[in-house]
Amino acid sequence: MPPRRRRSSAPSRSTRARLDRPALHALAHPLRSRLLGQLRVHGDATATELAQTLGTNTGATSYHLRRLEEVGLVADTGAGSGRRRVWTAVPERAAPDDGPDVPDEPLDEDDAAALAWLERDYVDHFAGQAVGWLDTRDAWPQPWADECGLADHAVLVSAEQLVSLQAELGEVLARYRRAGAGHPGAKRVVVYTCPLPVDAPPMR
Repeated sequence: MPPRRRRSSAPSRSTRARLDRPALHALAHPLRSRLLGQLRVHGDATATELAQTLGTNTGATSYHLRRLEEVGLVADTGAGSGRRRVWTAVPERAAPDDGPDVPDEPLDEDDAAALAWLERDYVDHFAGQAVGWLDTRDAWPQPWADECGLADHAVLVSAEQLVSLQAELGEVLARYRRAGAGHPGAKRVVVYTCPLPVDAPPMR
């Protein structure tokens, strides 16, 4: 999930990971970002399972999972046996679809480069997810086939209203996340939010 260029007002919890500088730099690697994304969307998995899904080898997957573990982004569930470790994504301090927080202190040149790479990598990831849906939607029954996919909604807001809009969308998603957890017909759905200005930026 992409880092958000903002400070979070959400309370910190010991069970939730924060994207500090070491985590930011650890994630600025194509395989590591894919590993974390795969665990967040599809759930716990072994290095072998992840390697098969992502088209790499188990040795590389194991190495990069350990690097992600060092910075607190993934953890060993303890459910494996012997050398077979089952990995899980550590929940973020922000909601999973809200993206991790970047450090509150000013970013140096290396931090900014790592963040810029992550943001662009996330756009590539989203494009892949969207194309994947177009390739498979005919296999889904109604109303899944009608309700999933891309849509845009134009709104006119001030900067303050945009902040409120994002917060309200986060609350709606959190409510459905809780409601779906116990529903027998629930399927995992990832909802991407990406407000983009249409007008020119304000004069400075």
